[in-house]
Amino acid sequence: MGGTPAERAAGEELARRLEGVTRVVLRPVASPLALGFLALAAATFVLAGLQLGWVEQAEGHKAALVILAFTVPLQFLASVIGFLARDGIAATGMGLLSGIWLAVSLVMLSSPPGSKSDALGMFLLMGGVAMWVPGLNSFSAKVVPALVLSTAGLRFFLGGLHQLTGDETWENVAGVVGLALAGLAVYAAFAVELEDTHKREVLPLGRRGKAKEASEGGLFEQLKELDSEPGVKKQL
Repeated sequence: MGGTPAERAAGEELARRLEGVTRVVLRPVASPLALGFLALAAATFVLAGLQLGWVEQAEGHKAALVILAFTVPLQFLASVIGFLARDGIAATGMGLLSGIWLAVSLVMLSSPPGSKSDALGMFLLMGGVAMWVPGLNSFSAKVVPALVLSTAGLRFFLGGLHQLTGDETWENVAGVVGLALAGLAVYAAFAVELEDTHKREVLPLGRRGKAKEASEGGLFEQLKELDSEPGVKKQL
């Protein structure tokens, strides 16, 4: 801090007064992760059924309606709650998933069953890359949720390759990865719900670093960096 000694002293006194009177009010919210993961599991399982031939291509419009009615709103809600809970990675991941599934379902509804779309293919390639942003960044905190988001990115990327090339190999691989993603998402949701119920980790979620501190630390650990978080600091 520059200025004369008197100015510096006045600045320090003002800072002490501000710290003494400033209050940050937080509203506790439930974790939205289980809701978002189960919504993801339903969507990827239904689409995998189409891709692997378990469901007739003529059922594509009905599959799109299922995704549109169930997955899209639940993951959008999970994203909003994630932002309110100050978990930027979870909120971003769920928001991306909601938007990607919305786009996929609308294209499926507006296209003949079994048809391919270069526009959708290019979008899915970018959507897959976008999912790797929160997915890869989450590995330093929560390994299992990071695997879910990253695998979702891979699933979309493979789907994009199928849309662009029309090669059934990519479709089958995307379907298999989609099934694996469904199982992983159900496990993650179950583990999160168990943790919420028992207030401790029951099934491994791979919490590390600040995520582990957030789960096991006391009130001081939760709030010591509050002044630098989005919504509290002056600029994002």
